[in-house]
Amino acid sequence: MTARNKKIERVQTGVRIEKRILKVLKAIAARNEMSLGDLIEGIVLHSFEGLNPFGEETLEFIEQIRSAYELDLTAADSHKLTEE
Repeated sequence: MTARNKKIERVQTGVRIEKRILKVLKAIAARNEMSLGDLIEGIVLHSFEGLNPFGEETLEFIEQIRSAYELDLTAADSHKLTEE
């Protein structure tokens, strides 16, 4: 049995996001040969179902990239960020 592709409508958006988080997301997308939008959609859909969107290998890659981009923010920092 094969899964069918579902027809959707995408919209362009001007979302603002922390610079280092964006760098990490772009690196993950590039590693998986997918667009940034596809990656974000996948993360959100997994999160809506309470699922982890990443396997162990990807989580290890994320830790390496977080370190490379000095991304020290954690989930505990969520909703507490302010801009300069």
